[in-house]
Amino acid sequence: MRLFKALISVALVADATLASTWFSKAAYNKWHETELERWLSDHDVPYPTPADRKDLEKLIQKNWDDRVAAPYKSWETPQLVDYLKQKGVDVQDSAKSNKDSLIGQVQGAWYETEEKASDAYLSVKDWILDTWTDSQLKAFCDHHGIPVPQPRKRDTLLSKARSSYDTIAQKVGEASSYPGNWLYETWTESDLKEWLDTHGIPAPQPSTRDKLIATVRRNSRLAYLKSQDQLSSATASAQNAYSTLTDMVIDAWSESQLKEFADKNGIPVPQGTKPNELRALIRKHKADFLGDNVKASATSAFGAATSKVGNQYSKATDDASLAAQDAFYKAVETWSESRLKSYLDYRGVPVPQASKTDELRALVRKNAHKAASGWSAWTFDDFSVENLKDYLAKNGDAAAKKTAEKSGATRDELLSAAQGAYASASSAGGASYAAATNYLARATDSAKVSAFDTWSDSDLKAYLDSYGVAVPQGSTVDQLRAYARKQSTYWRYGTSTPSGTLYAKLSETLQNTWQWVSSQLNAGADAAQKTAGDAKQKVKEEL
Repeated sequence: MRLFKALISVALVADATLASTWFSKAAYNKWHETELERWLSDHDVPYPTPADRKDLEKLIQKNWDDRVAAPYKSWETPQLVDYLKQKGVDVQDSAKSNKDSLIGQVQGAWYETEEKASDAYLSVKDWILDTWTDSQLKAFCDHHGIPVPQPRKRDTLLSKARSSYDTIAQKVGEASSYPGNWLYETWTESDLKEWLDTHGIPAPQPSTRDKLIATVRRNSRLAYLKSQDQLSSATASAQNAYSTLTDMVIDAWSESQLKEFADKNGIPVPQGTKPNELRALIRKHKADFLGDNVKASATSAFGAATSKVGNQYSKATDDASLAAQDAFYKAVETWSESRLKSYLDYRGVPVPQASKTDELRALVRKNAHKAASGWSAWTFDDFSVENLKDYLAKNGDAAAKKTAEKSGATRDELLSAAQGAYASASSAGGASYAAATNYLARATDSAKVSAFDTWSDSDLKAYLDSYGVAVPQGSTVDQLRAYARKQSTYWRYGTSTPSGTLYAKLSETLQNTWQWVSSQLNAGADAAQKTAGDAKQKVKEEL
């Protein structure tokens, strides 16, 4: 019995020691109290005020796994399945109903281990700036007086910004381990919204500058991991392409093909370079890229932000943003005047009297990255009949409730009643307005998840008609819902999509970057084969 008790004591001590060791190594263990509170606030974890430091740390420890180390554990089944598909994992239909099994598969294909995820927060400056654009890095350096030598390349900007990061934080009297709003001081609200748009992260609705910064900060690690994953994939594709770039293919290319390859891959070609010199340049570039020369450690395109592919990723990110912006602009071209005005009104943008349709479109394009700044009557725009009735029953006046109870009330009638009831509550203020906004805060997210699922054909067509979108003849209900979701997404989020579709676009952009290489390799191989065949035929003829 004594031996048994002794073994239990040893086990308990060992467990306590292990827990203590892990806890003492946690990054947040060294954070300032304001940083602890900031993290909890960013991740919507309620905490008491005032609170003891140990209580704050315990709260973070309790939520760290689901928020940082393994965020996928709180994902819904569709998110898990989508992630696995993006990683090339074939998910059987039978497995889609087993959420624990899906979580296990995602864990096996996740970007990093839980330990590495936690270690990353020991030095935030090593990655938090990597998803910034070149112009944002330049503005940061200029604002804080960081000298950057010309030409101001991305790798130099990143290096200078990182090396000055802690000094700047100390200078402005701020903590740097989990940075506050000081880090985004040079960003406009449109910059913050555009970052979220680019990385496929829905902006908080309604938004404030603080909320936008919190959303960017909270999602920066995941955005960085996604970008590195895309970068790795693009680099692997490029490496495969370059590995098949044989001397025979290079020799078979014409001068115009050689110049095009150099131009596509950023190889500087001095004026008057002869074809053979150009071939030597391309061979050297290939050796640099594949790490086949003495300078490989300094010129390799892999790994750090100093790589050519890192710069190419930055360009691809810009291309993806432009592609998404172009898609939004095309959608706006079809919108009716009332829809254009509603888009601006939803964002609190004043519309000049007697504005023409083209002027409204220009104003919408100018405010493409502006988020809605508060609840408004437009919040109800994509609420279903059931959601509208529920709101009116709980927050409407006598007339509004009567409309909700009316047999056969149309969606337009319910929408008008809900908007009127909200406008009245907003004007009155006090308890009625607080009740209305509290209801919207609780109900909006759930309403968005099922948006359009229960809408009738006539309601869907009327909704699309409000955008001026012509519905193709013979469209099915599912197609109508897809059209409605597309327009609603553009109207509500501007250039953003609440899913990760921009990452799919980014992946496509990166792939296309190297597609030319592959096509030219094939062309070069064909040319080489033809040259060899012609030479063989000539020998035959001579014989």
